[in-house]
Amino acid sequence: MSLYAALPVRRPTADLMLLATVSLWALNFTVSKYILDHGFQPLAYSAVRYACAALIFAGITLAWEGSLRVGRGDLPFMGVSTGVLFANQLAFVYALRFTTASTVALVFGTLPIFTALIARGSGVERHSLRFWLAACLSFAGVALVAVGSGGNLSADLKGDGLALLGVATWAAYSVAIGPLMRRYSPYRLSAVFLLAVTMALLAAGSGQLARQNFELGGLVWLGFAFAVLGPLVTTNLLWFTAIDRVGPSRASLFANLQPFLAAIVALTVLHEQITMVQVAGGLAIAGGIVLASRERTAPQPPAE
Repeated sequence: MSLYAALPVRRPTADLMLLATVSLWALNFTVSKYILDHGFQPLAYSAVRYACAALIFAGITLAWEGSLRVGRGDLPFMGVSTGVLFANQLAFVYALRFTTASTVALVFGTLPIFTALIARGSGVERHSLRFWLAACLSFAGVALVAVGSGGNLSADLKGDGLALLGVATWAAYSVAIGPLMRRYSPYRLSAVFLLAVTMALLAAGSGQLARQNFELGGLVWLGFAFAVLGPLVTTNLLWFTAIDRVGPSRASLFANLQPFLAAIVALTVLHEQITMVQVAGGLAIAGGIVLASRERTAPQPPAE
């Protein structure tokens, strides 16, 4: 029996799960930005965070399913997917290093568009003129968000570019693991990919880990605990349980709240500045998502 069948969930409860999931994702932008601004090096943060989450998720999966085994024939494909997810994590943390959490959150609003574009390019889906208009509108919104960035222009543009790379790589990963989800539970896939990406992050971040001073403030470690247990562990459990009950289309409506909730949290907690041009860009991104809503593919939960 699958975990889904063991957890009967009514629609109102599933909706609450989805809302909680999106809220945790949204908070992660601000929490990770705070952690990176208060002493954690980007690769050291990602490596330690993923290592903790991987061990927790592997334990949960072993307790529920008794195995992390995957077929040999799937290993090459999983290796490529791991590389894409590794690139996603690098892009995410360095985007937060170079620009504001609110800007990264707004750019991540293009995730449904990127997912649909990659699905179309891989032959999974076909789209009408309505979708292409929506894509153009969303990417025009991204351009406005970039133009409206304040502070150091070169750093902001670098951060905006990395945020776009983060969106594109997560969308590619979301489409790529589709066939694997027909053979393995999302829990086993999450555990295996978290473990694999942890190894890559530990190797890439070895230099920063060696230099990292771990005598950080209590609030930083509290935020770190949230970043591990919330966006990387709890959201996987909530998202996949709820999406099995209400379907991907309804879940997508909640997922699209993420960038705007994240921007509001960043503005409130970190006191970041946002320009009217960026507001216009966020509205354009939202307009594109609404326009493409009938053809939208549900994004998988971010592993940030």
